[in-house]
Amino acid sequence: MHNRRDFLKTATIAGLGTMMSPSMAFGKSKGEKVKIALIGVGERGIWHLNNALYRDDTEVVAICDISDKAIKKSLKYFDKHGKKHPKIFGKNEHDYRNMLEMKEIQGVIISTPWVWHTPMSVDSMKAGKFTGVEVSAAMTLQECWDLVNVHEETGSHLMILENVCYRRDVMAVLRMVREGLFGEAIHARCGYQHDLRHVKFNNGEQPYGGGVEFGEKGFSEAEWRTYHSLHKNGDLYPTHGIGPIALYMDINRGNRFNTISSFATKARGLNDYIIKNGGKDHPNANLDWKLGDIVTSTISTANGETIIVTHDTNLPRPYSLGFRFQGTNGLWQHEDGYAAGPGGNLMHIAGKSKDHQWDQAKDWLDKYDHPSWQKYGETAEGAGHGGMDFFIMHEFVLSIKNNIAPPMDAYDAAAWSAITPLSERSIEEGGAVQHFPDFTRGKWFKRKPVFGNNELYL
Repeated sequence: MHNRRDFLKTATIAGLGTMMSPSMAFGKSKGEKVKIALIGVGERGIWHLNNALYRDDTEVVAICDISDKAIKKSLKYFDKHGKKHPKIFGKNEHDYRNMLEMKEIQGVIISTPWVWHTPMSVDSMKAGKFTGVEVSAAMTLQECWDLVNVHEETGSHLMILENVCYRRDVMAVLRMVREGLFGEAIHARCGYQHDLRHVKFNNGEQPYGGGVEFGEKGFSEAEWRTYHSLHKNGDLYPTHGIGPIALYMDINRGNRFNTISSFATKARGLNDYIIKNGGKDHPNANLDWKLGDIVTSTISTANGETIIVTHDTNLPRPYSLGFRFQGTNGLWQHEDGYAAGPGGNLMHIAGKSKDHQWDQAKDWLDKYDHPSWQKYGETAEGAGHGGMDFFIMHEFVLSIKNNIAPPMDAYDAAAWSAITPLSERSIEEGGAVQHFPDFTRGKWFKRKPVFGNNELYL
């Protein structure tokens, strides 16, 4: 095991050394433009649309959404960028299939409600399109297998669009991990800790809180997201936290998730919110919410590490993904969201930091700033989510142009998303240990780490 770890670490460090060499320049098109279509251009999809329109090497040829409002808003972005209007689809929920028949489309980006992610991804891959899907990619174990099986059957690639993996500090820590500063990986923590009550209850007139409606009376994500809290009890949104940690621990590339055990608290937060904002006599005040306010899962890996993942969206709190990565030689810890900047980052490296004391991590993060951010940091400003969204689109497009597998592929989409159904089952069984399927069918042992290590993206 240690020989394999040493080999992977050495290969990765060598790769990082080559990343600074000149390569493909952003916006400098080689040949024809990559033709992209988007399914879903609402609150999330509009960011992907804007970033695609910004590029000189892409052309958005079609968009699909059943919301006329979303379509009209999207067309204004085409006008803003001086780009030709696309073909429009959205007559019904399955009109996207007609869009997929357009032979000129090379890449499809899916930003729809969760239940549509896998069906649309499967249809897109079967149509021969390079597919990018928003998170989470799947809701059931069967859907996870569907993504893998269709990818293998068709040869069409799938990229899970997990933008937190591209956060500047996250990528700097990735360099530190791969250059061995933390020693051998031992433990990590992460999660999605974000007060979403104003998102889950929204009537469109009170977008920043106070609304208590969802479903047909709701607006934006409140139309669909809230139902999951009513009917499911598990970690509903694991990938923002687990994505970076999976990359640090080489999941599916020399390591894999082994088991998971999950527990949930009682559900009180949403009921309390409704009563405070809508009154105890409001029809929604008596709903029986299934999702526990705090869901905690412990994952074990094949290489002997543990990971604690937390889901916390129904109580008042500041945003945090709660990152911690710990090895035999030190650790990184981050408690604030990306908007807090470097102040939320703490570091302790044995032999470098004072004993029993934290370092403010800014100097470390500056020293190990990832080459991608060194080159594109200024360009990424304004792309969404602190610049992370630029890199999602950048690597999606260049993967298509170079006809290569994406840095986060169908196997990653399946493994990361599987946390949701496995945590549900574990909670139902009183925290019983659940085993992750090996979605790679044994290929994880020989696959090499590639994220952040491909000079083509520079």
